[in-house]
Amino acid sequence: MLNNKNLWWTLLTGWILGSTYWHVCKIKNLCDELATSALAINDVESEPVSNPLQITDSTQLSLEAKSNFRFAKSGFTSNFSDVRAELDSLKRYLLANQATKRVTITGSYSPEENNYSAFPDLGIARAMEVKNILKNAGVPDSVINVESHVDTNIAFHKDSLTGGISFAFAHKALLTEQDLAGAEQFESIFKPMNLYFPTASAQYIKTGQNQKFLMAAKQYLLRNVTSKLLLTGHTDDEDSEEWNLALSKKRALSVKRQFVAAGISPDRILTTGKGETQPKASNQTAIGKKANRRVTIIVQ
Repeated sequence: MLNNKNLWWTLLTGWILGSTYWHVCKIKNLCDELATSALAINDVESEPVSNPLQITDSTQLSLEAKSNFRFAKSGFTSNFSDVRAELDSLKRYLLANQATKRVTITGSYSPEENNYSAFPDLGIARAMEVKNILKNAGVPDSVINVESHVDTNIAFHKDSLTGGISFAFAHKALLTEQDLAGAEQFESIFKPMNLYFPTASAQYIKTGQNQKFLMAAKQYLLRNVTSKLLLTGHTDDEDSEEWNLALSKKRALSVKRQFVAAGISPDRILTTGKGETQPKASNQTAIGKKANRRVTIIVQ
């Protein structure tokens, strides 16, 4: 009796499976579609990234991701979730070097694509998309340039572009005393820092970096009674050696008065002048002369 029941259930199960197969595959013709969909899903998941994102600036910056930016064909809105960490690192690098560094973002596009953006071409639109990502993260507009590039070898996978963005770095030309002052970075009170002056002014240009130096020097001098703050004045070579020596001493004394007003005891500040004898840059150029008109500060 038991064997008859097992046989009956086996036949019933086989009949149900056979009926289901006949209905789905033969009547509805869905088997091929389901197989194709499964293959498509596997293709997307296993799609290799042949050009992972790389961002390098000589020996100062080296970033590499396993993926890259993604754009739809003829699109300029980026999926950058896979490279968010690298963009965060790039943001920090640009903010730390904004006085001296500029980055050019180049967007690439194929001549086969259509430009639906408000920009002259799709490359500029894609570069502007990445620029805005960095701007929204706090990078100043003046640090970023954009360009475009027509690439006839762009390969699309299922109407999607992986990549399409490149980065190039350059030094900013330091043209003014403000530029020179902004390029000075505070590292240690035992490493010289230069203070610069606007034309015809005895007041040095204050920056966040030289004010950090000032505060750190004050705290150190309070704890170390034998240490001194040394101010050394410098000039270009425009006038006589005697005049420049006197002018360099006056510049150092001018800075001393400002530091005393900021709370440093005058007997903890030593001043000296070197005139034109220790130029930082060539006096043959206008920017070189500006770089030489300075006062150097250091704790000794």
